[in-house]
Amino acid sequence: MLIVDDSAIVRKILSDAISAEPDLEVIGTAPDPYVAREKILALRPDVLTLDIEMPRMDGLTFLKRMMRHHPIPTIIISSLGQASYSATFEALRYGAVDVLAKPAGPYSVGDLRQTLGAKIRAAANATLLSHAQSIEAIPLLASRTRTHPGSVIAIGASTGGTVAIQDILLRLPADMPGMVVTQHIPAGFSLAFANRLNKLCAMEVREARQGDELHAGLVLIAPGDYHLLLRSAGPGYIVDLQQGPPVCYQRPSVDVMFASVAQVAGPQAVGLLLTGMGSDGAKGMLAMRRAGAQTIAQDEASCVVYGMPREAVRLGAVSVSASLTSIPRVVLDSVQRLSPVARAV
Repeated sequence: MLIVDDSAIVRKILSDAISAEPDLEVIGTAPDPYVAREKILALRPDVLTLDIEMPRMDGLTFLKRMMRHHPIPTIIISSLGQASYSATFEALRYGAVDVLAKPAGPYSVGDLRQTLGAKIRAAANATLLSHAQSIEAIPLLASRTRTHPGSVIAIGASTGGTVAIQDILLRLPADMPGMVVTQHIPAGFSLAFANRLNKLCAMEVREARQGDELHAGLVLIAPGDYHLLLRSAGPGYIVDLQQGPPVCYQRPSVDVMFASVAQVAGPQAVGLLLTGMGSDGAKGMLAMRRAGAQTIAQDEASCVVYGMPREAVRLGAVSVSASLTSIPRVVLDSVQRLSPVARAV
């Protein structure tokens, strides 16, 4: 493990957190990309943590060069702020596998210690994929079906998921059923993620707020640190945000969202489980399939980490496994097969 950050305090915090994990080892630290380059060549680390804002060379520029010549699974350590958000999502498209908020106080340091080890393990097992194609080159699919009232699409993802979700939504037309999305992401980054998608996609995308009504053409992203549940509201649905205990060590949890969708939408739902480490989403997807929903998992070859989809397949929760590039068409076909009968209550 190599830590690249211009802050000596952050390097110390990260080193201490990683050293507390019995199966992880910090083999070096670097205050800037130039020192990092020499240490990468000398030490051959398995995983890198990388600050975005550094002197001499910014983290995004360094990441692009490294991924061309010496690709290493990389976790971005980013401060809160619009400029950092933008650079972070660019870094994820250029091959970084995950993001963590930079520690800035006692609470965030404690939270970091709970999540950093798991993210490093996921990164060490990640498949590095190239996503840096032009957004303009991603074709928009045409809708072939009307949206039944009460139809809903639920998407869950973790490591590598921000890029996967973006690539899928970019290809879907504006008249899709309403969608709810749970991506494991730090608080603050979820709003920036939603705003980024809203600028790129044919559908309206925004971070969910308590009581939001879901409707066709709208995508609601679970806020970081909040579970998103779907509730019945007359003929439609509303969002219920909760700060209950983490599920599968996650808040927001895909399991929590999927279970609520299974309960209120039943056979008029499509569930989509994408790349990520762990088992979050598998049990919830099984509940969706048992309720009559169409269930889709990303296949192993196109996942950054084939953990969550694998667990769903193992449970028998998945009706179709598909590559990232074919998922948008599979989703459209699944929407066409949704039951037009009254939804579950």
